[in-house]
Amino acid sequence: MMVVKITLRQSANCGGKGPLGWRAGSCGLLGSWALGGPRVPPLLPPPWPPAGSHGSPQSAAAPSSHPGRCRGSQSGPDCLLGPSTTPSVMPVGPVWVDPRPPVTPVCSAPQPQLDPEPEGDSDDSTALGTLEFTLLFDTDNSTLHCTAHRAKGLKPPASGSMDTFVKANLLPGASKASQLRTRTVRGTRGPVWEETLTYHGFTLQDARRKTLRLCVCEDPWLRRRRRAPPLGELRVPLRKLVPNRARSFDVCLERRRLTKRPKSLDTARGMSLYEQEVEAELASEERGRVLLSLCYSSQRGGLLVGVLRCAHLAPMDANGYSDPFVRLFLHPNTGRKSKYKTSVRKKTLNPEFNEEFFYAGPREELAQKTLLVSVWDYDLGTADDFIGGVQLSSRAGGERQQHWRECLGHSDRRLELWHPLDGAPLQLSD
Repeated sequence: MMVVKITLRQSANCGGKGPLGWRAGSCGLLGSWALGGPRVPPLLPPPWPPAGSHGSPQSAAAPSSHPGRCRGSQSGPDCLLGPSTTPSVMPVGPVWVDPRPPVTPVCSAPQPQLDPEPEGDSDDSTALGTLEFTLLFDTDNSTLHCTAHRAKGLKPPASGSMDTFVKANLLPGASKASQLRTRTVRGTRGPVWEETLTYHGFTLQDARRKTLRLCVCEDPWLRRRRRAPPLGELRVPLRKLVPNRARSFDVCLERRRLTKRPKSLDTARGMSLYEQEVEAELASEERGRVLLSLCYSSQRGGLLVGVLRCAHLAPMDANGYSDPFVRLFLHPNTGRKSKYKTSVRKKTLNPEFNEEFFYAGPREELAQKTLLVSVWDYDLGTADDFIGGVQLSSRAGGERQQHWRECLGHSDRRLELWHPLDGAPLQLSD
């Protein structure tokens, strides 16, 4: 029978006592044979027996009286048998040493939870804001008033600019002929305009078949860049309006894609290559209208013809506008007193003239004649372009005949009426 002698000694650098009074980690264990055999390495015991099993050291259940003497003030393999104790009786037998390195629990840092990607466009990405405005159709003066109040929650464009204005158009029709705009409000997502845009020559027929388009646009000139698409737009069918009654709106803006116009359309008259949609009535595009006043003056003994204004004229120049003027001719008649023309208004499709002309003659003689009114585009160095015309006589039809007869049937009574222009050139002698 072989007897093994275990010799424990404390090194000078031993920092403290273990569960048997010695720190095995720093002091070490020295083993030798009782019969003077060679020095051998320390015994490597089997894994630590589970708690409560037979053969576990009795000192493991003792409470710790010096918890700070273990390495790192913690229990575990570094302290061999658990919390530090100082037994009164040295146990006899092999010392169980767990050869496995201490296992320190690693608490992984919590991973940030990413928000799930939204399915489709969210409300924030699709909402372009709202526009508050008021519409009033004044039948007495044949005008349509559009008051732009304010916009809310506008979505900033990619450029970051928020210098906005409101642009209005009447559809169908030439875009620039009915284009009006407000002033520019700078640096806000909730601009307030409180500005009224007025369309002259707006009739009941227009209210039944036309639509008002309002666009909220950013001003490109303030940022010195190309014109950007509208921030949003909306459309209101004007047949919903009640004459002479204001109606307020608070409508969400929506986005529309530009569609390319067919190449068959004539672009020499300044029409844009791109438009929001191809209108069905572009082929029969209206030429505009003219507001005339007729009055037979008993004191002067003749007819007073007033050319007040034109509206929604067709653009004839490459810049999308016209330089309009109006010619008058009383037929049949000879001499210079039968022909008149107004002054030229530069670069406009809604000119205002307010000029009056006089034709002398008795009422019965004037009733047998025809008044030819034509609107032209002035071109320097070339022939003027015909925009449209209208004929007033007792042989004409509809409102043209009624306007002529009522004027000559009542003395000193001024009658004003809007007349649409015909696209067919009138046979006027120079």
